[in-house]
Amino acid sequence: MDLNISTLAERPELEGPMWGMRDLWPEFMMYDPVGWANIGRIVRELPEYVVIATDAEGKVVARGFSVPFRLDADGRRALPARGWDEVLLWAFSDLKHGREADTVSAIEITVDTSALGQGLSHRMLAAMRDNARRLGFSELVAPVRPNGKHLEAASSIHEYAFRTRESDGLPHDAWLRVHVRAGGVIEAVAPASMTVSGSVEQWRAWTGLPFDADGPVEVAGALVPVHCDASRGYAVYVEPNVWVRHRI
Repeated sequence: MDLNISTLAERPELEGPMWGMRDLWPEFMMYDPVGWANIGRIVRELPEYVVIATDAEGKVVARGFSVPFRLDADGRRALPARGWDEVLLWAFSDLKHGREADTVSAIEITVDTSALGQGLSHRMLAAMRDNARRLGFSELVAPVRPNGKHLEAASSIHEYAFRTRESDGLPHDAWLRVHVRAGGVIEAVAPASMTVSGSVEQWRAWTGLPFDADGPVEVAGALVPVHCDASRGYAVYVEPNVWVRHRI
């Protein structure tokens, strides 16, 4: 597919079409409060860290969000166990307080459903790496959401993250393979990368499941089971991600 990849800073008119993309994100993932509060801020305050791909007809077919942050700081230095949520909080705290960033973190790469299966995720990751390098950084990190983990929600993320194929030694997970083939190194698990909590009524609306008994509930698209406390009327999903480090 012929692509034109630019930043939102270069083409601000693409913001509307970018939000209008069709995607496969599970509905419950839209209710992580950290993400809900900060994704729009990336677009408004850091448009040079948003990469957008359009096809030959000018249709937006993929987007990639990233944020700059300072890793070499007191209380940090190691990539955070709270992964995606924590790095967003660090990035906007650093922006507010004028701290100089030394690292870029990927936040999201999304491909429109009409363009799936054409290698766009690989090209968007390459574009994000190139953009970070252009902006003066030598390192990109990514709290990766392994795209096959939902098929075995009960499996340990610590085992899954480092599972490899016998044929070539590459990661078992397809999205982790894309990162490793691009030069990334799997570094650690972020066991509490995103947290979505809600009433059982909300979870029923999000998933169509009954959420009427205490215990784990496997939900389509969830990487681990959702913990349901039906007797108290709430359920909580704590998503693990996998930290991948790219030297660029």
